[in-house]
Amino acid sequence: MDEKLDDLYRHIIQGIGEDPAREGLLDTPERASKAMMYLTRGYQQSIDEVVNNAIFESDNDEMILVKDIEVYSLCEHHLLPFIGKCHVAYIPTGKVIGLSKIARIVDMFARRLQIQENLTKQIADTLMHIIQPAGVGVIVEARHLCMMMRGVEKQNSQMTTSMMLGTFRDHDRTRSEFLRLVRF
Repeated sequence: MDEKLDDLYRHIIQGIGEDPAREGLLDTPERASKAMMYLTRGYQQSIDEVVNNAIFESDNDEMILVKDIEVYSLCEHHLLPFIGKCHVAYIPTGKVIGLSKIARIVDMFARRLQIQENLTKQIADTLMHIIQPAGVGVIVEARHLCMMMRGVEKQNSQMTTSMMLGTFRDHDRTRSEFLRLVRF
């Protein structure tokens, strides 16, 4: 537990005009500190530990797609959540990655203070680097509480970002197949 972070949350509670010694708030600084460390645990992870050598030889050269991976992240501008799903596809060139590792890569980057545009790019760039496929396609769809709870307060808005690398960028048929499979 980080006592300094606890103290900072205590100051935030005081800063909004509340009494951190009030019964309902007594343990809130510690709970909030623990929650923030959990929500940003991606900073404590590296790609090597996430992948954990789960890269395997394969002669498959057809698209591999993992759809609807849940995404939970915190907007780096307001520290408010954005929540959605991520679709990741790649075309292997001799190597495949363990299925769960794709979701773990998504989580590692999502569990950092983030903007969706960068999250999408980080996932795609990382897969290109570690398995060197012919191409990678990543789409993230998310609802941002910074837009829903404050500012313009638009409850039904959703942001979609995509990153296409290699054959997903260079070949319309590959891009179209990916978009069709995720129904875009």
